[in-house]
Amino acid sequence: MRSADKLSPAALLVGSFAAAILVGTVLLMLPMASTGKPLTALEALFMSTSAVCVTGLTVIDPGTRLTEFGQVVLLLLVQGGGLGIMTFALFVAVVVGRGMSMRDRAAVLDSIHHSQTHELRRLLRHVLRFTLIVEGVGALALWFAWRDRVPDAGFSAVFHAVSAYCNAGFSLFSDNLVRFRGDLWVNLVITGLVIVGGLGFLVTFELRDWVFDRLRRRQPHAFSLQARLVLATTAGLLAGGTLAFGVLEWNNELKDLSAGEKALAVWFQSAAARTAGFNTIAFDQAAAGTLLVTMALMFVGGAPGSTAGGIKVTTFALLLALVRSRSRGRRRAHVFERSVPEATMDRALTLTLLSVTLVLFATLALVVTELGNEPALTANTRFLALLFEVVSALGTVGLSTGVTAGLSGPGQVLVVLMMFAGRVGPLTLSLAVASRREKGHFRYAEENVMVG
Repeated sequence: MRSADKLSPAALLVGSFAAAILVGTVLLMLPMASTGKPLTALEALFMSTSAVCVTGLTVIDPGTRLTEFGQVVLLLLVQGGGLGIMTFALFVAVVVGRGMSMRDRAAVLDSIHHSQTHELRRLLRHVLRFTLIVEGVGALALWFAWRDRVPDAGFSAVFHAVSAYCNAGFSLFSDNLVRFRGDLWVNLVITGLVIVGGLGFLVTFELRDWVFDRLRRRQPHAFSLQARLVLATTAGLLAGGTLAFGVLEWNNELKDLSAGEKALAVWFQSAAARTAGFNTIAFDQAAAGTLLVTMALMFVGGAPGSTAGGIKVTTFALLLALVRSRSRGRRRAHVFERSVPEATMDRALTLTLLSVTLVLFATLALVVTELGNEPALTANTRFLALLFEVVSALGTVGLSTGVTAGLSGPGQVLVVLMMFAGRVGPLTLSLAVASRREKGHFRYAEENVMVG
């Protein structure tokens, strides 16, 4: 058995998340955490995993089934998962002075998608301070809107601000945020928190510095390629998602709303679909095309280094750049007049392929546990709902058509595993169970194979 000091950074990441989930499960099973009968082990495990992995899928109604103690536990699990247990591991490694080689240091930073040039103490300090400031401002804004309309408005504002910034999507309201879909202030505050949380710490730091430079009338620093990719792709997905939801649902589920409420609803869902499980429309009533568009957005997710899941917007953008370059006869991918290293493209392709494979196998397993031998023609609607559930779990989004609580025991365990895999990352998970170093360095003889 390997000693703790020889654990790889990836294994530490996986172990930290697993430990947090276990602690959360025990706390949520306590009688004082629920209003009635204590949560079962599976219910507590599901909710704890969903909170730590900032997913938002639920098998209970947190607003009515959990006591204030249980809701605080859920809130702390979301906050811990949003910041990342690995951030805590970095803090411990720096404070106790544990020696870290350059290779391990790079692996740790890569596992949380941060630039290797950032000093660990400075990064941690900025992340914590920025998170508290943004969540505090968001909570104050929500309290202002809810102070005369929502019971215990202060706690509700803090809970939803943390849930939004951490891209978790947990809500204390039984209808999530459907009751507020016509409220401009609430919609803008929640989507603002979701978008900022999904941009990634490094990008938000660059944006902050750019704003400060402009306010001080200094020459702003040029954005890094990472920031430009994240901002451009995020803007494109927000615009495309809003347009798609508008076309598909304007005269469908939203037909009885005013034009202003329709516009708010499609904007809100476009912002939340990639990263957070909040909803102002009922997805069990949505068109099939809406579910497909939502699954695509959930699969892409947010930015590296953010509280969001998915394969990440940079991965998506690099794949598009590679397709464009290859279609023009170029081997290397080029973005914003920069060449992307082949090693980076290899990681993007590997991560995407692993994610697609996980979705396929998990959907197959869920179909077997939930549908059995039911004929495909009669099970097609439920199949789409199960596929939606799997993509939502892997992307740590939390949107659902309402089938989560009705899943069988094995089905819920499968969704738990998908949420865990989606949060720690398929690539990081594979690194954690593999040997630290490939044995032997050699190349086989080449032989061509026909493709296409």
